[in-house]
Amino acid sequence: MFGLIFRFKQKTEISFESKFMKLLVVEDEPKVASFLKQGLEELNNEISMADDGVIALKLALENNFDAIILDVMIPHVNGLEVAKEIRNKGKNTPILMLTALGSTDEKVLGLDAGADDYLVKPFEFKELLARLRALTKRHSDINNGQKILILNDLELDLNQRVARRGGLTIDLTSKEFSLLEYLIRNKNRVITRTEILEKVWDSGFDTTTNVIDVYINFIRKKIDKDFPNKIIHTVVGMGYIVKSDS
Repeated sequence: MFGLIFRFKQKTEISFESKFMKLLVVEDEPKVASFLKQGLEELNNEISMADDGVIALKLALENNFDAIILDVMIPHVNGLEVAKEIRNKGKNTPILMLTALGSTDEKVLGLDAGADDYLVKPFEFKELLARLRALTKRHSDINNGQKILILNDLELDLNQRVARRGGLTIDLTSKEFSLLEYLIRNKNRVITRTEILEKVWDSGFDTTTNVIDVYINFIRKKIDKDFPNKIIHTVVGMGYIVKSDS
């Protein structure tokens, strides 16, 4: 066990209101699982527990959760593979991945697997709650808002989480899709790296990390490389902008 996984605070010490959530917690360390279950249930959430990847997959695919808290290092099927399979089956349930490994490469692996956010151990319980609120709110906003975003010849289908450009389907990971969606929703204005971290990554990353540049490069290779008109542009010293022809 990696020392103190998080510092649990009693319900009376949590200063913000908590919205009811139906959550799946996937954690094989008994003490950590117990703390998470206790803390989340004290805030009147409904919690299902899994201590290995096989059980986690079964529960995730057979139920509709508001979010999944998924540890990476779990028995039988690791968290990365669980996240991939959930996405492969067409489930877009928000996934908050937990891990003791905090390098940029490790974060990219988790996000590419289909996680929506990434929390490195040790962490504060109140930060976990804040991340969950942000994830579920964004998920709700997407489901209740505009279903298709169009920018020039690029189209994002928010229901199917599919991107198309020039009639061609483009394969994007969950995090790539979320980043591209945010850029398109904020077209024709410069978006700073800090803003992207706060809005797409929920400010859980060090502001000095290069993960934003890594993901911008991923997206460019997929949506711009084979097309003469480029959509994503770098504004040196400031950030990025996507430009509309109209």
